[in-house]
Amino acid sequence: METIALSDKWIAMLLAKPETGMGYQVVSIKLKDGREFKQVVIDSGYITRIRSLKNIPFDESEIDEIIVTHDKWDWQKE
Repeated sequence: METIALSDKWIAMLLAKPETGMGYQVVSIKLKDGREFKQVVIDSGYITRIRSLKNIPFDESEIDEIIVTHDKWDWQKE
């Protein structure tokens, strides 16, 4: 499974927000083209998975906004 490493710009913002669990946050990601992905796991500075998707269909340069939501689901079983 691929992951996307986030740059310092996003890491600084995420560090200022509470974790959803030990070392990870669940977020929504809005892209510059208007697409939005809900229930995205960011673990230790990496986008690691998106609920119901096998791959991450964008790269960091396309991200417009990351919103920490803590919308939990059992992502370890998916």
